Amino acid sequence: MARYIFVTGGVVSSLGKGLSSASLAYLLKSQGYKVRVRKMDPYLNVDPGTMSPFQHGEVFVTDDGAETDLDLGHYERFTNISAKQSDNITTGKIYSEIIKKEREGGYLGKTVQVIPHVTDRIKKFIKTDIKNEDFVICEIGGTVGDIESLPFLEAIRQFSNEIGRNKTMFIHLTLVPFLKSSDEIKTKPTQHSVKELRSIGIQPDIVICRSQQSIPLDQRKKISLFCNVPIQNVIETVDVKTIYEAPISFYNEKLDKQVLRYFKLKSKKKVNLTNWRKITKTVLNTKRTVNIAIIGKYVNLKDAYKSLDEALIHGGIKNNVKVNLIRIESDKIKKNQISKIFKNVSGLLIPGGFGKRGTDGKIAAINYARKNKIPFLGICFGMQMAMVEFAKNVLKIKNAGSTELTKNVFPIIALINEWNKNGKLIKGTNKNLGGTMRLGSYEAKLRHNSLIQKIYKSKSVFERHRHRYEVNNRLKDKFEKKGLIFSGMSPDDQLPEIVELNNHPWFIGVQFHPEFKSRPLSPHPLFCSFIKAAKLN
Repeated sequence: MARYIFVTGGVVSSLGKGLSSASLAYLLKSQGYKVRVRKMDPYLNVDPGTMSPFQHGEVFVTDDGAETDLDLGHYERFTNISAKQSDNITTGKIYSEIIKKEREGGYLGKTVQVIPHVTDRIKKFIKTDIKNEDFVICEIGGTVGDIESLPFLEAIRQFSNEIGRNKTMFIHLTLVPFLKSSDEIKTKPTQHSVKELRSIGIQPDIVICRSQQSIPLDQRKKISLFCNVPIQNVIETVDVKTIYEAPISFYNEKLDKQVLRYFKLKSKKKVNLTNWRKITKTVLNTKRTVNIAIIGKYVNLKDAYKSLDEALIHGGIKNNVKVNLIRIESDKIKKNQISKIFKNVSGLLIPGGFGKRGTDGKIAAINYARKNKIPFLGICFGMQMAMVEFAKNVLKIKNAGSTELTKNVFPIIALINEWNKNGKLIKGTNKNLGGTMRLGSYEAKLRHNSLIQKIYKSKSVFERHRHRYEVNNRLKDKFEKKGLIFSGMSPDDQLPEIVELNNHPWFIGVQFHPEFKSRPLSPHPLFCSFIKAAKLN
């Protein structure tokens, strides 16, 4: 029998609902329970796939090909449970389904309304694809009081009434600010946020208070009194130096124990946080650092490369070094300044992206890494730009380029119209941008005795993709003759998945996104190897 935990947020956005949900999920899983974590986003986009990283941060991709909110990355990294397409929904997706059904006559002439049709669809999402989970944690995006969130809040209120309060719990995350001028912690924003939540019929069972410093007992009692929550259910979460302290912090605050007590359940296993403590110690106390340059278009927004940042940190943990990320805007790189820019850099990484802006800077950086024997990792678009750089400067194809960026080029990179997945032919398109790329987990065969095979220690791998342009396979012989080896291919040998450069300490490009599968407790081998090479550089 599943119990449902709904996590809402108040006062301000970006308080850490995702991390709180992920930490709680990890603790409940560690107690011996089966857990599922889901995200409901109030925006009108069908999914984040067509949204700019400047607007919403990275787009996280699941094994089954869903483009989702980045919080699903937190869920996966903390719980090691792979998310599914059925774990993320938006207002846009709900409305598009309802309108389609209405146009097809599915409502038999009824007036289509937010209540019951929208709320019923949300409730259906909450229960869909649940089998034998003990806990389903549902995070509601946005902030209480936002007009966009109202249908979701109404839906979870109805849902709780329908299945019973003994099977549902409401957790509300708020900000408890510290005012330096008066040297006081203020509880009023939390009081108002809970009042807003109660006005729409939801009484939180636990209030998690985000603060810069520990909240005194008197202030906790005040929150307990005005928010109608038992004092032991007023949980503080003080700002941590690394997100990997979060499970430890919530465990110390007994969040998981209060959840089990509410549902009248007992722990099946003892929680062991030894590995999390080791990770935290490594991240905070390791003296040796390695400088890794990330050359991209969205580096000014931290969340734009969230999974990538975390994967690099995981690689550092494995190698017992602190990874210092140097974020460089690709369109600000000048050829005559490049040696100065990368003077103290031990490794270069070019992540995925779309569009022409900044490509010259990326190509210049790749050229520098190739010639100066600096460890290089190109991911998706980064790999494609590595192919273009090599074609221009080694194969001497002057007009080498990608048809994504301009039509009048020699197509080193071109639009893929169809591809094979598990024996099924899938057709691509660039007319409808949402959800039409090569998405999700695909197999890659690894060349025997290649560097990539030594890294993975396997004959083949499954990695997650998100792209609609591919490397031109017809030029394989020309590239390999000059030393750029196609060391990973799709099972039908049609699509290049991985390339590596001979006579270079570490130069690899991958068409997929390995960062999506890296975990703090299980770092991805590609990032471990990359950081090791940078450490030795």
